[in-house]
Amino acid sequence: MEKTGTIIHILPLKTGEGKSGTWKKQEFVIETDEQFKKKICFQVWGDKIDTSKISEGSKATVSLDVESREFNGNWYSDIKAWKIQLTENPNISGTDIETKKLETEPTEKISFETTEDDLPF
Repeated sequence: MEKTGTIIHILPLKTGEGKSGTWKKQEFVIETDEQFKKKICFQVWGDKIDTSKISEGSKATVSLDVESREFNGNWYSDIKAWKIQLTENPNISGTDIETKKLETEPTEKISFETTEDDLPF
């Protein structure tokens, strides 16, 4: 799925430890360009998250993968970006804008060590 809009928030980088080692996650909020605007918070996972060219106010087309999972009878949904293409960035001239392909794939799985009382996030 692709959504086009404006990056309105960049949330702090999150890191942690799981069974597979250290993980990193960066979250962004995009406001779509549709008639009835929607705000979508999506995640970027990976060891080499590069947000140097993405800033609040950037226009972008984001390729997303939506996935839900069950944990202890409850369902949780993730919206993961696997490609971000900047179309306009207020902090960079038009000739400097590059397509940013993120290093994570939509099928990437992160394992978490859990006990019965732990939530999966």
